[in-house]
Amino acid sequence: MTITRSCVLTLCLVCTGLFLGEAISAADWARFRGPNGSGVSLDDAAVPAKWDANTNLKWKTALPGPGLSSPIVVGDRVFVTCWSGYGVDRRDPGDQQNLRRHLVCLDRKTGNELWNKTIEPVLPEDEYRGMFAENGYASHTPVSDGERVYVFFGKSGLYAFDLDGNQLWQKSVGTESDPMGWGSASSPILYEDLVIVTAAAESESLVAFNKITGEQEWKQEAGYLTGTWGTPALVNVDGDRQDLVIAIPGEVWALNPATGKLRWYCQGIDSNSMCASVITHDGIVYVVGGRNGGTLAVRAGGKGDVTRSHTLWTENDSGRISTPLYVNGRIYWVSRKTLNCIDAESGERQYRMRLTGGSTPAATPPTENRRGGRRGRGRGRGSDYSSPVVADGKLYYVTRAGECYVLELGDKAKQLAVNRFGPDSGEFSASPAISDGELFVRSSKFLFCVADDK
Repeated sequence: MTITRSCVLTLCLVCTGLFLGEAISAADWARFRGPNGSGVSLDDAAVPAKWDANTNLKWKTALPGPGLSSPIVVGDRVFVTCWSGYGVDRRDPGDQQNLRRHLVCLDRKTGNELWNKTIEPVLPEDEYRGMFAENGYASHTPVSDGERVYVFFGKSGLYAFDLDGNQLWQKSVGTESDPMGWGSASSPILYEDLVIVTAAAESESLVAFNKITGEQEWKQEAGYLTGTWGTPALVNVDGDRQDLVIAIPGEVWALNPATGKLRWYCQGIDSNSMCASVITHDGIVYVVGGRNGGTLAVRAGGKGDVTRSHTLWTENDSGRISTPLYVNGRIYWVSRKTLNCIDAESGERQYRMRLTGGSTPAATPPTENRRGGRRGRGRGRGSDYSSPVVADGKLYYVTRAGECYVLELGDKAKQLAVNRFGPDSGEFSASPAISDGELFVRSSKFLFCVADDK
């Protein structure tokens, strides 16, 4: 068909192991938003609720350049991507010939750099105009199977490295641009022996490669992928089947991850863009929409159009960019410094809570977009890009200004702290990573490791 438009935690870990490989442990955070993109830590280690530049900060390491990608943690190593040479100074972007991408590996215990692989770009790249237009440079979070690390750099392609930094292979997935020139941001994921890439901007396709050889195994092209910045997730349909699920503008798709063939689809969020990733729990897929609003839950499975048969509920809440969380029967997300909580079974709103104690986003001068219109200046701190994560019953959320909110979840959330790393720490657009009681947060300048210093 042509495409149209905790025991539970343990079970999740077992299912995650099907595609992440035996080398990944419960404490690892090996892809965007951790195990299957859930944003929920599978280990029980407590993460500090309060810190600053002098307290509970294990280390702080300068990075070679900015990036919107999140760090991942694999054993005793932390991986993060950056860019340099072009688009670093918003007043003077410079020459694209100087653009470089970096995959940086740090020692988890000390924060010391173990290696830094510099990658020359495929040019021309999307012109740097700030804000979303920087997404194609270093917005895709790496993924690892515990033996190799895979990193996607948009037009420059997909790369595989071993954990010592030796390049194993590189493959192109296209060099096109999305109509708005915002670049791409979807992160690669693993399924069994495949690396799956959402090349929405580069070739309007989903592409799977053999993770060992780099040979292309399948490619599914679909024009409606344009406007998609979310990352797919795997959902268990029954004991023998997993579906690869992704939300696009207007629909939710489920593909056979082994072949790329469409299995089912349903009506999704009415929007021209889909920034948030889907999340799954107990065979149900949850989607939170953006500017136009919209939330939905759909039971995985079936064949063809399952809108009427499998959609469980739809509501009109808005999520903007943030990807939600499933925690104890509730769905949480943060939008415009407001925590939203809805019931996962019905979609009904439970409560909304304003985050307090942070700064008011400063107004930024407008600039022209490519059609001559006026919009906010790039990297404006009024637009928060990161998504919340959860460990030990606490939610962690980082604003673009570097305010790190910590909330205790329950029938009513309780704000425990708002933390900062100190002045001149850069801008924060990435979602944190959590591993074995440590919180890893990256900014445009640094990677921080938060841990109990007692």
